[in-house]
Amino acid sequence: QVQLVDSGGDSVQSGGSLRLSCVASGFTYENYCMAWFRKAPGKEREWVAAIDSAMKTTYADSVKGRFTISRDNAKNTLYLQMNSLKPEDTAMYGCTAASTGGSRGCIGYLWWGQGTQVTVSA
Repeated sequence: QVQLVDSGGDSVQSGGSLRLSCVASGFTYENYCMAWFRKAPGKEREWVAAIDSAMKTTYADSVKGRFTISRDNAKNTLYLQMNSLKPEDTAMYGCTAASTGGSRGCIGYLWWGQGTQVTVSA
């Protein structure tokens, strides 16, 4: 049974930092492209960052230079280090696994985590 379990969300002030985690199980994690998405109330779901099986990373322009995606294949865990947080980063963040990487994120998303809430106050 495939599982993606997100954690690490919290309420922080503008300029603060958080690290999100996503623990994967039920599939050969190291072979898959992994990504983070976010969904804010009243807005469409937005791709945030991705890391493929070769450790190539890509980022949305809105988070480039502030967020860092990484993965630990030995722990089947995906991370998102978020620095210099802004109120507009407030959203539910979730990880996802895909069959392959692309020029902007992954291609063919298969499974999704339950999400973890990030709230940034001004």
